[in-house]
Amino acid sequence: MATRRVIPQQLRGDPVDVKNAAAKNRRALGDIGNIDSLPGVEGGKINRPLTRNYRAQLLGNAPVAAAANKKQTNVDKAPVLDGAQVVPKKPEAVRAVQKKGRAVKRQPLKPNIEVIVISPDTNEIAKAKEDKRNDESTKKVTYSSVLNARSKAASKALDIDSVDKDNDLAAVEYVEDMYTFYKEVENESMPQSYMQTQPEINEKMRSILVDWLVDVNIKLDLSPETLYLTINIIDRFLSLKTVPKRELQLLGVSALLIASKYEEIWPAQVYDLVYVTDNSYNNKQILVMEKTILGSLEWYLTVPTQYVFLVRFIKAAVSDPETENMVHFLAELGMMHYDTLMFCPSMLAASAVYTARCFLNKTPAWTDTLKFHTGYSGYQLMDCAKLLAFIHSRVGESKLRAVFKKYSKPERCAVALVSPAKSLLS
Repeated sequence: MATRRVIPQQLRGDPVDVKNAAAKNRRALGDIGNIDSLPGVEGGKINRPLTRNYRAQLLGNAPVAAAANKKQTNVDKAPVLDGAQVVPKKPEAVRAVQKKGRAVKRQPLKPNIEVIVISPDTNEIAKAKEDKRNDESTKKVTYSSVLNARSKAASKALDIDSVDKDNDLAAVEYVEDMYTFYKEVENESMPQSYMQTQPEINEKMRSILVDWLVDVNIKLDLSPETLYLTINIIDRFLSLKTVPKRELQLLGVSALLIASKYEEIWPAQVYDLVYVTDNSYNNKQILVMEKTILGSLEWYLTVPTQYVFLVRFIKAAVSDPETENMVHFLAELGMMHYDTLMFCPSMLAASAVYTARCFLNKTPAWTDTLKFHTGYSGYQLMDCAKLLAFIHSRVGESKLRAVFKKYSKPERCAVALVSPAKSLLS
């Protein structure tokens, strides 16, 4: 089917009552009178002429008041000029005595009091020193040991971001912090086990739906990010709501519509989705289901899917095209099976890389660089890797062939034809 790319129609909304909106707004300061009500405020500047004049008068009259109150003893009265008394110069002897008196007053008095110093207990001193040493050792564990551990781990790992140091879009300065955050929040968006709560849906029906969505993703030429987000939306919705069998495909196309709007520049059109369902549903049904999904998920769409971790871990594996296609093949095979929902997205992605390297006989199967960037050891990935290898071993017997056909083509290195590793099947 040739997919037409049409710019989506402009979103419609209720008209805004500009007149009422303007009436509800008011000026932040002028209308509540918090400037005009202040006394002596002109143009926003506060003026206090009375206070300043009064202070000036006090400063001007200070020497006059001091001279008027001074007692005259054995000194002739000074002449008065313009209402102010002129104080004659003091003799040198008088100034020397006053200066000496002021110097004596400045010296603090030393009371004749005997001070008894009580020496602390030797046990208390020893305890205080021990507490200080413990505090210092705690600081060393908190900072030095952590930094040393990180530096040792990083010294064994390759710098996989050095090739992107001049690429601003790679965000080399923040990429490690970003993936640390992704691993912290990935469990929040993981779907719960839901088959026991779905009376009309079973695991086989889910596998058929995912296989069909893989084929639709190829026909509509959508990105892999859209596919992984679509499956995440479906599983999370089924964890919350009961869906009848006749609406399972409707759930799939509506989730695909949401994911394409989130990930694609040109999202899938509703009439395209009606066509791929062979007119089983109309436009209105798809849009109503889209609204129901978004309401149930509370518009929580920014989630770290398995694909987010696949991109980083494939880069850490320094993979060639064959290994990269094998990783995506195993990841999409695992996505079709309900049993893989028990593992978090980062572990599924790391296990896909581990299994692909085992299938292609890469030695070592798990490097220090992969351990550093994934946060998993080979032993931790063994259970999930064996499950992916088992699913791969049964792909030839399955009637669901969309993923197998996709990765059997030469442009994808025909990785679907590679035999599984016997070490993971034992």
